[in-house]
Amino acid sequence: MVVRVVRLGSPRVEGEGTRIGTVRRPPRGVPKAEFASRNWYDVWFPNLAPSPETMKLGQEATTPAQWDKFTRKYRAEMSTAESSHTVELLAALSRQSNFSVGCYCENEAHCHRSVLRELLAEKGAALEMSAP
Repeated sequence: MVVRVVRLGSPRVEGEGTRIGTVRRPPRGVPKAEFASRNWYDVWFPNLAPSPETMKLGQEATTPAQWDKFTRKYRAEMSTAESSHTVELLAALSRQSNFSVGCYCENEAHCHRSVLRELLAEKGAALEMSAP
């Protein structure tokens, strides 16, 4: 069993399981009934998305120092009791079932999902070995 960290909208892999959208907003121009069939996500879970203020920091980051500032702020948001429990739950579920978490960003290295991958690993999640 494994959790995959994916780009939402990308083709699904065999056995991927439920796709969880960890984004602040749903995809634009896509009817809600088509989110899953168009490979966006099966379940929308914005609780693991950065706050709008933090998301803006990440989108505007052009230097390593700016990216580090985003990472620190997002990690602080994810350290709240509710978010921490959620990451722990996903880590535990990853050892018993296949699912994926994702965001729209093209480059995982410059996206909150890279940090989410680290947080899941720190909680002992069974992760897909390579970044998609």
